[in-house]
Amino acid sequence: MEAVYSWCRMVFVEPSVLQTLVILTLVSAVGLILGKLRIGRISLGITFVFFVGILAAHFGVVVQPEMSSFAQTLGLTLFVYALGVEVGPSFFPSLKSQGILYNGLGLLLITLGLLLVVILHYSFGISMPNMMGIMSGAVTNTPMLAAVQSTLQDIVGLEGTRQVADLALACALTYPLGVVGMILAILILQVIEPKRQKEDRLESKTTYITELELTNPGLFGKTILEVVRLQEKHFIISRVWRGDKLIVPTSQTLLQEGDHLLLLIHEEDLGVLEAFFGRRSESRDWNRPDIDWDAIDAQLITKRLIITNGKINGIKLGALRLRNEYGINITRIDRAGIEILASPELHLQLGDRLTVVGEAQEIAKAKKFIGDSINTLDKPKLVSFFAGLALGCILGSIPVAIPGLSMPIKLGLAGGPIIIGILMGAFGPRLRLATYMTNSATQLIKQLGIILYLAGLGLASGAHFFETIIHGDGLLWIFLGFLITLLPTLLVGIVSLFGYRKTHAETVGLLCGAMANSMALDYAMSLNESRSSSVAYAIVYPVAMFVRIISAQILLSFFV
Repeated sequence: MEAVYSWCRMVFVEPSVLQTLVILTLVSAVGLILGKLRIGRISLGITFVFFVGILAAHFGVVVQPEMSSFAQTLGLTLFVYALGVEVGPSFFPSLKSQGILYNGLGLLLITLGLLLVVILHYSFGISMPNMMGIMSGAVTNTPMLAAVQSTLQDIVGLEGTRQVADLALACALTYPLGVVGMILAILILQVIEPKRQKEDRLESKTTYITELELTNPGLFGKTILEVVRLQEKHFIISRVWRGDKLIVPTSQTLLQEGDHLLLLIHEEDLGVLEAFFGRRSESRDWNRPDIDWDAIDAQLITKRLIITNGKINGIKLGALRLRNEYGINITRIDRAGIEILASPELHLQLGDRLTVVGEAQEIAKAKKFIGDSINTLDKPKLVSFFAGLALGCILGSIPVAIPGLSMPIKLGLAGGPIIIGILMGAFGPRLRLATYMTNSATQLIKQLGIILYLAGLGLASGAHFFETIIHGDGLLWIFLGFLITLLPTLLVGIVSLFGYRKTHAETVGLLCGAMANSMALDYAMSLNESRSSSVAYAIVYPVAMFVRIISAQILLSFFV
């Protein structure tokens, strides 16, 4: 019996490498089980791992500090780098077209939040590290918490252990109401939404389909390539009807008077292109979601092909000459959830999903060239992953001097890896680097990383949790966090609804993206039977996550 007791103490009680691993995994498992609990439609998800770690520390569980610190650091770097690689392909495309407005509103939300933090810092005399912890919970952004925690550790060193712990406690206290406050804002915005016909601008497509009859004499007898060079607006001619004859156009197809052209364009360019080509045909609504393309032209099929041929990675779309070689048209490209209008100058990447139109036998030939083998993508490209992770850690350690600061700042183990991750995801293919990872692989790395970080953080900071609530400023922190969640969200939501006449679905989607609040997004999507919320979320999320991580570190450095 004594041997069993001794073994139990060794595995579960006495701090060691083994005991730390066991406690971390148990905390993670229990937290994930509790994360499945829901109150109505609200759930804190994996954040329960953080709270389980806090409770374990409160009840006297002690682990080896070095191992716990290593788990947090490793988890943080894995999470933010995988996040960067995931959002990288859509990061720069999201800055174009409508993405400018959505990201502008997202940045306004972030700016108002930071200004409110500074105002509350001076009004209530709460230290800036604690205010940044409060804000991290209020905006439900654990990567931001990790970034400011890393920055604070660099500034205060070992003497500031309690400060770092209090920062994490502030986040834990305000996180639950961060979720509730966001959902309350969604409901308030739904009530005050202007009573107008709701336009679901993002629901249909990033691209717009129209049919134009060619009546411009200046274009008669010209090839499609020549016509493209005459017009600065981007468009794709997907089909040409000449009487009863259907033509799959190539760059050398000659246009004739009376041709009916099926164009894929940006909707805002419709007026310009209508004046350029000729009158618009009103015979059919080409943007109906239920349109039966097979019934329209039985000769052609529409298929989605995935680029899995490594030789195509980084190649410009125009260089493939798919129209001329296979007689097919690429109408749209889906990259990491963002729909991109096909352009000859667009650099293709592994994992891009191409929507192609053509005859079945020609698409079959193109399929062999493009790859379309999902099994190929299942094999992880770990060389570029670890090389990029190393570069991110190195970049994060470089001191950067900023005028007005007494000491240089560092991007840290949150800022450095996310920047390199974004760059690898966005530009790696142009350097012929295979950076693509399947969604399941990316999610596994992200989840593993953030769970390790939250478990270690909870164990390291939980000893003073209830003391802070009962005898400290915990209740004040909760109230201030609720203000930081609600006020900027409502203000930007009102600007979006009334100033830019966006729908409720679009508005709450971009707000959830700026707050990195996927739980509130799920609730918003249950209110609006529309994809607009998720599309707006995907557009705003990459830029907002990057800006939050970097801006929080800079603000903390100015005040500490």
